[in-house]
Amino acid sequence: MSQFVIIGGGVIGLMTTLQLADAGHEVTVVERGECGRESSWAGGGIVSPLYPWRYSTPVSRLASWSEGAYPELAFRLLEETGIDPEYRQKGLLYLRVDDEARALEWARAVGKPLSRVGPEEIYSREPQACPGVEEALWMPTLGSIRNPRLMQALRARLEAMPSVSIVEHCEVKGLVGDRQRVSSVETSRGNLAADQVVICGGAWSARLLELAGLQLPVRPVKGQMLLFKARPGLVNRVVLMDGRYVIPRADGRVLAGSTLEEAGFDKQTDDQARESLKASACAIIPALADYEIEHHWAGLRPGSPDGVPFIGRAPGWDNLFVNAGHYRNGLVLAPASTHLLVDLLLERSPIIDPEPYALEGRVGHTA
Repeated sequence: MSQFVIIGGGVIGLMTTLQLADAGHEVTVVERGECGRESSWAGGGIVSPLYPWRYSTPVSRLASWSEGAYPELAFRLLEETGIDPEYRQKGLLYLRVDDEARALEWARAVGKPLSRVGPEEIYSREPQACPGVEEALWMPTLGSIRNPRLMQALRARLEAMPSVSIVEHCEVKGLVGDRQRVSSVETSRGNLAADQVVICGGAWSARLLELAGLQLPVRPVKGQMLLFKARPGLVNRVVLMDGRYVIPRADGRVLAGSTLEEAGFDKQTDDQARESLKASACAIIPALADYEIEHHWAGLRPGSPDGVPFIGRAPGWDNLFVNAGHYRNGLVLAPASTHLLVDLLLERSPIIDPEPYALEGRVGHTA
């Protein structure tokens, strides 16, 4: 049995912890705030990249594996905790896609059901969609999950596991050891002994890896979202148009997102973004104009140069690992990226080729 320290209590950190605990290991999660309250909470919960045909093969491989894992994970968590992550496989309507031919070619190549549909099919699925749409793309297999509920369920499951400790409101100050091996993690609440350490701190991962003398090209990218207090059945599935989307929840609430802003670690919301998001949401579903905006918030995505996450051993270290830089797709890619990392940690045969995600050649060294 090994002692793992996981730095970061978002979806990546908690899914990693669950798999390690399932495998019989002791795990301590260290979180600077509260678990699951950063980008894992702030996102929309679509279990697919927004336009999957526009992503590179490494991202697509992780996304495909993860999509198949979510139904089973959601059922497991509901059974074990009584908290429903609300996995809904209702499909997605793409309105106004300007690279439709590319999308359909991608779908054929990967065996994904994606078809062109006309007005009758569009409005039979979403009667409240904006009028006058003559053509759309329809992906029937796409699912979504209510990510705040997912995080609650993951945390509840881990709290019930005797081999797991969760330490919140705890800052990581340093890594104790020589240049090859970490022996303990220095925190604001004392040192934690570790056989292996995993950094999965989302937008803060670059700061954490600086403690190991490495420069990780991961930066915060702000995204703002709205929540409409709508009635059940107003929107039935995810609808995407011009890069913005609406996502229904089981209780009728509808999320609308999102902005993309380079604003450092600023998480303030602003009226300009609110009005822009409201306009986009009402352009997709005009009836949303009649409903109250219940909440407006912002989160910080862990942006990376090409959207391909960094998964694997930190260069120059024997027992320091990283899982970060998922950009807009942290929730999407979490089941696969955490499984891949746990395969590497436990020296199992990896689910997919780990080479495209390795840190070697993709990170620098601090002066």
